[in-house]
Amino acid sequence: MSSESLKEKLVWDAMTIPRTLWRAAELWPSSSAIEENGESTSFEQLAACVEEATRAFMALGVESGDRVGIWAPNSARWIIAALGLQSAGAILVTLNTRFKASEACYVLEKSEAKFVCTAGNFLDVNYTEEIARQDLTHLQCIIQLDGEDLSEGESPMRFTWSTFLSKGESVRAKDAEKRAAQVAPGDLSDFLFTSGTTGNPKAVMTAHGQNLKVFDVWGQNVGLVPGDRYLIVAPFFHSFGYKAGWLACLIHGATALPHLVFDVAAVLERIQNERISVLPGPPAIYQSLLSFSGRDQYDTSSLRLAVTGAAPTPVELVRRMRNELGFESVIKAYGLTESCGTVTACKQGDDPEVIANSDGCAIPDTEVLCVDSEGMEVSRGEPGEVWVRGYNVMQGYFKDPAETAKAIDSSGWLHTGDIGVMNAEGYLKITDRIKDMFIMGGFNVYPAEVENHLFDHPGVAAAAVIGVPDERMGEVGMAFVIPNPGALLDSAELIAWSREHMANFKVPRFIEVVSELPSNASGKVLKFELRELAATILADTSSKTNGAV
Repeated sequence: MSSESLKEKLVWDAMTIPRTLWRAAELWPSSSAIEENGESTSFEQLAACVEEATRAFMALGVESGDRVGIWAPNSARWIIAALGLQSAGAILVTLNTRFKASEACYVLEKSEAKFVCTAGNFLDVNYTEEIARQDLTHLQCIIQLDGEDLSEGESPMRFTWSTFLSKGESVRAKDAEKRAAQVAPGDLSDFLFTSGTTGNPKAVMTAHGQNLKVFDVWGQNVGLVPGDRYLIVAPFFHSFGYKAGWLACLIHGATALPHLVFDVAAVLERIQNERISVLPGPPAIYQSLLSFSGRDQYDTSSLRLAVTGAAPTPVELVRRMRNELGFESVIKAYGLTESCGTVTACKQGDDPEVIANSDGCAIPDTEVLCVDSEGMEVSRGEPGEVWVRGYNVMQGYFKDPAETAKAIDSSGWLHTGDIGVMNAEGYLKITDRIKDMFIMGGFNVYPAEVENHLFDHPGVAAAAVIGVPDERMGEVGMAFVIPNPGALLDSAELIAWSREHMANFKVPRFIEVVSELPSNASGKVLKFELRELAATILADTSSKTNGAV
């Protein structure tokens, strides 16, 4: 493929991920594609490493359409393995690094994965050994991405990374290139599993072309450019770390810098020493950076672009991100796994109030509506379920036509289950999940709205609100709040403050001051865990009422 054909304006939904890698290697051959532990891999070198991995996968018998899992933390080899298996025509299956062995095995069985790439040790867990102990129907081979120590095993086969790559010597480079060239835009590129909060996780199927188009648009919208240095804190198993992370870097010529585990001091040190310019993440990451007592010791002047979402983002947080951390641009976006990770996004230049109070407008060539329980569009300014239609909508759930039919109707609308309000300019604000909304005395209460109010209190660093049962009102609010460093929060005082700043039915009946909130890898608070905690607290002492509305 000539460089001229690659440099011309592309129709991204007619591209594939392997061709995108080739394009990057021709456009930015010597530019840094990945940096890890002081070592830099150029785009040209990345293409060579991926070809080596592709040959190895082919030598082990990977065929087009096979599923290959990756259960490992962020690393350069994670990216090379993903690109290698996709170039071999296989489908990437991502596994949450917080999974227990039984949860990982559910995903591997459900996806019918024949191969899995793992870590020898992460957070005191040997993933290779955990999987090897299981009796998995389809699994044929385990490839360990890190280390050279590996226990012997006959079923399934186990290989270190170096041994795995050596297998590829039996496959010719031109055969690997031919296999990669045969991958089509409509071929499935990945299975990302939903969180499973309403039942067993489901495998969301998306294709090469639609992912590339979405994250070309995403990158243009947020302002990602060649030469940007992107610290990827979000885990690669999530669309934020994979698609809006290293895949977006591949599309736009930015450098991907994988990060293992979020630690404030470590992140600040990398920002300073590695001159990070792009740092996306949930609001909690920026709140943690701003509240870190030693932050002034670090130089964050290289920071240029922040992309956030997944939780309420107070106006004051956006201002502080700009004024204290030095971000020139703060962009907020909204998406879900079933929409390739992106539905709406704010625009460069939007003021802090717009960013804090909305999740942006629909990305180009897609449609977004807010509808009532009958599927009729509600008036602008009124809450309704968010429906999405366009090229970003998934292909469906793997081998689950019944659940697919529930999620995508006959007209192609994806029913997100999120509640949102759209203003006259077409900017959407996600107010909550349908399942999180509760009714107090006949009034709909949207926890995210109450959380936004609580953020306005000078002593509150983070907040999460749930509904709990009440004999008289049906349900009442219970808030879990984290204080700012040095702040002393009193529950009764915060309830009194809430009465002054929000409508009576929104005021939490109970407030618990906590040191942390349970969250998943994408930064979303796990409210089912809070409900379990609330039930325990309220059961222990029904007289322990922090206030009454």
